[in-house]
Amino acid sequence: MMAKKWWKNSVVYQVYPQSFKDSNHDGIGDFQGIIEKLPYLAELGIDVIWLNPIFESPLIDNGYDISDYTKVLPQYGNLADFKELLAKAHQMGIKIILDLVVNHTSDQHEWFLQSKQSKENPYADFYIWKDPKADGSAPNDMAN
Repeated sequence: MMAKKWWKNSVVYQVYPQSFKDSNHDGIGDFQGIIEKLPYLAELGIDVIWLNPIFESPLIDNGYDISDYTKVLPQYGNLADFKELLAKAHQMGIKIILDLVVNHTSDQHEWFLQSKQSKENPYADFYIWKDPKADGSAPNDMAN
């Protein structure tokens, strides 16, 4: 039996948590703000919330520069808040998709910090490293 391809007929609503709904009036949207708006989103008829990155990040690249995949960004709340969002969304028949970036990390991620230590480091091949040009400039023209 083939699994139902639910995404083919779903109405997806993308939420960038940082600017969606601020529940504690600190100027930053958060999980509790999204929870507050679940009834409204359900009323719109959505089936899925596509949640932009929620993991710990220095936010240099709008959260796509993840520094720790095991922690949520504290500005959005804590893991219990996220689990509450997930549970309440599911109670309303709304799925949550996380925008998970796995092809790059923040330069503050532990793997990157370890990788840049040496070519012999166990994490050295987690990233692509290039030696500078003979004149000491960047190994490509992207810095220009």
